[in-house]
Amino acid sequence: MTWRWASASVIGTSHIQNGGRLEDAYVILELGNGCIIAIVSDGAGSARFGAYGAWLTCRFLSVRLREWFHKNSELPSDQDLVNWIDELRNKISAIAMRRETISRQFAATLAAIIVTPDEVVTLHIGDSAVVGRKGREWDVICWPENGEYASSTYFVTDEPQPRLNITRFLPIYNAFALFSDGVGDLALSQHEHAAHPRFFDPMIRPVDAASGEGRLVELSGKLATFLASPSVCERTDDDKTIILISGE
Repeated sequence: MTWRWASASVIGTSHIQNGGRLEDAYVILELGNGCIIAIVSDGAGSARFGAYGAWLTCRFLSVRLREWFHKNSELPSDQDLVNWIDELRNKISAIAMRRETISRQFAATLAAIIVTPDEVVTLHIGDSAVVGRKGREWDVICWPENGEYASSTYFVTDEPQPRLNITRFLPIYNAFALFSDGVGDLALSQHEHAAHPRFFDPMIRPVDAASGEGRLVELSGKLATFLASPSVCERTDDDKTIILISGE
């Protein structure tokens, strides 16, 4: 399996109006031999260093995974993944102490997928999402999770432990999408608890049709333009990040 992808992350209009910054982060690694890793993290708007927390989450996990696959061919165990999240939390705590603040000020969500020829695993905390295409159908692999109160969710920094969901399955999908909650209202049907094919089919079609592999620079630019367009911003004023991955 070879992979190609388009990806984009744009600041929400509400953050522009408030003089804020983009608080989403993402990373994609293609490690060869049919292995690809994608991570999306959304920094909490209520957290002073949420953007840094999102960047650190993506950076830390991508480094650990690259190191892992440099030495191993199989996926890390659930316990390895839990240990890495604990290590990430300890790192955030140490940074928070140096800045004389608390870990909650670095709060960020997590949606990640690791695809190998033999198995796929997802890690999920909070209200970002992961979907996969099997045949012509789109399945929601990781549904956004909201917290106890309206407009709240779960974060890597939650105490005493984060609400981490790890899912493993066979490589039955030939396309994936990961996205932050700013895209969720466009891409998911809350009523049907399902992905919108009318959203994903036209989005993934040019990625499917592209030649070559790796990041599709021109399509990524067009994707960013779409996410920043008035038609999208009228429906969501939050930051918007999406990764569209297609394999063959």
